[in-house]
Amino acid sequence: MKTGYKQITPFVTKDGSVIRELIHPRQGTDTCQSLAEATVLPGSETVLHRHHKAEEIYHVTRGRGTMTLGEEVFEIGQGDSILIPPGTPHRLRNSGQADLVVLCCCCPPYSHEDTELLA
Repeated sequence: MKTGYKQITPFVTKDGSVIRELIHPRQGTDTCQSLAEATVLPGSETVLHRHHKAEEIYHVTRGRGTMTLGEEVFEIGQGDSILIPPGTPHRLRNSGQADLVVLCCCCPPYSHEDTELLA
């Protein structure tokens, strides 16, 4: 299945990032994962949160920032990939002057119901 980027309407998730669901079962695909593009604007951050079921992989395609992953806090930038195990608190902070853009793969697929805000 092919999806056209410009035909996908972005929305804001519970954590505050702007999301484009590139691949998701809601689009009629028979998949057990989802792929989305998240954008965090300069000077902003997502809400600390965790997913009880979903494992996530973040891959930074543009920008730079800070990743909180459990007790760790570290710098991230273009080309970095981060594995987020289920139940692990995490947050993105954009510390740059341009948008921080991250591909987010979730298995099982992302859902608001699986997202617990922690802050």
